[in-house]
Amino acid sequence: MSEKYVIAYDIGTTGIKTCVFKIGENIELIAGATYEYGLYVLDNGGAEQDTSEWWDAMKESTRTVLKKSGIPAEQISGISFCSQMQGLVLVDEKGQPLRRPMSYMDQRATEEIKRGIANGIQIAGANIFKLIPSLMITGAVSSSVKDPMWKYKWVEAHEPEVFAKVHKWLDVKEYFILRCTGEFVMTEDSAYGTLLYDTRAGHRGWSKRLCDMFGINMSHLPRIIATTDQAGVLLPEAAKDLSLVPGIPVFGGGGDATLIGVGAGCVRTGDTHIYSGTSGWVITIVDHQMVDADNMIAAIVGAQADKYNYFAEMETAGKCLEWVKNHLALDEIGVYLEHNDITGSPEKVYTSLYEYMTQVVAEEPAGANGVIFTPWLHGNRCPFEDPNSRGMFFNVSLENGKRDMIRAVLEGVCYHIRWMLECQKKKIGIKDPIRFVGGGALSDVTCQILSDITGHTIEVVKSPQNVGSVGAAAIMSVGLGIVDTMEDIAGLIPAEKTFYPRDKHKDVYDRQFEVFKDLYRCNKKNFERLNSI
Repeated sequence: MSEKYVIAYDIGTTGIKTCVFKIGENIELIAGATYEYGLYVLDNGGAEQDTSEWWDAMKESTRTVLKKSGIPAEQISGISFCSQMQGLVLVDEKGQPLRRPMSYMDQRATEEIKRGIANGIQIAGANIFKLIPSLMITGAVSSSVKDPMWKYKWVEAHEPEVFAKVHKWLDVKEYFILRCTGEFVMTEDSAYGTLLYDTRAGHRGWSKRLCDMFGINMSHLPRIIATTDQAGVLLPEAAKDLSLVPGIPVFGGGGDATLIGVGAGCVRTGDTHIYSGTSGWVITIVDHQMVDADNMIAAIVGAQADKYNYFAEMETAGKCLEWVKNHLALDEIGVYLEHNDITGSPEKVYTSLYEYMTQVVAEEPAGANGVIFTPWLHGNRCPFEDPNSRGMFFNVSLENGKRDMIRAVLEGVCYHIRWMLECQKKKIGIKDPIRFVGGGALSDVTCQILSDITGHTIEVVKSPQNVGSVGAAAIMSVGLGIVDTMEDIAGLIPAEKTFYPRDKHKDVYDRQFEVFKDLYRCNKKNFERLNSI
């Protein structure tokens, strides 16, 4: 089998990971580079980003990774993307952005969703006369304030001068594709993320009925392609910016929820993976569409035409650990004049501090001496949709200190993952082992806590923080004709570590898990009083 070099871009919430892979008998990471950009959280519930910052990060990371890898630009056979999903990028006819992109985290469209679907006779918060057609056509319903449809409607209502200039509505990676190729396209999984995509056999494509029902201008919707399709070729101007060669094939790629599972080696029906990055989720591959409206779980379009991702999402997972690092582990009010540098070099402060934190809390008892943390720092999606929900430390006493609180944050994320897993079990079977990926999987302590709390065997692959890029490379290899099917990828991505649940912690975790679930029910009205916009 001939070997080819490709570049995969993993476009996250706060930065881009750019990786060079060699594809042959397996998928081998040659070099990687990460560059950050901003996430602008607004007082009105908005969350926005900047396209110029995105492109600058792509330029710099591409140049860096080419230099690190030593691979000549002429040997790059393709580029593709794995990206955050359900953003809103509105562009004019020349492909210029009309406003800053709205992140998937944006939750300002509360009035738009009330007018659009959360009114009249309702089931699970959705108007029954719009819920039923949506379920029939897409297998899901746009019932979250963070769904891109309501962002689109918010711009229409609040920025009519911007809306009047809209040529196309794109998702995040689709903007990168446009910048590279000049093509206005959207991959099937991104199209499905708008919840305007008809998934029925013989009807696949934009749904005129849903667009008419929700007041969407169909001319704003771009051409749909498959994740493995070639969207176009790299234009000279873009090639110059990226230090690449014009004419390189640019493939559609997929969203993070689509490709991270592929990079984790979960490509067969029944495979389950857990992701913990800025956000978090549980995805199980199923062979037919289904929806659990009560628990906000739906089987969404994935990377494979005949399979779906049964998807349960939490808004903040690894972000909670970043928060605890900044606000508990570090002294931010300046009480201490001297800081102990545990890293040895400033370049390693974040990774080493996270590692140090988890090693320290490993010495604390399971259950964090009774402290429970709820990881809803920016609202939540599953198993309840509530943008007003927030984090809390519950049951703190005089005997508890920072170590208990930091461990409680790790456990709280794992409790919520268990909650999503148990909701999935109501519809499908969850089998062992489960793959755990993302930055959270870098810590053996976190992996073991996750196994203990969920009661499942947890497997971790090599470089779990890079699985999105691996998934993009795998998709690209299909487009280039190197790999025959996605299922062939499973044997090429073995587990590097395995963690088994320990019975000695079951009782304390079971007890605290029940309290954890009650905390939302008991405080729902209080969250609304304090945080409703």
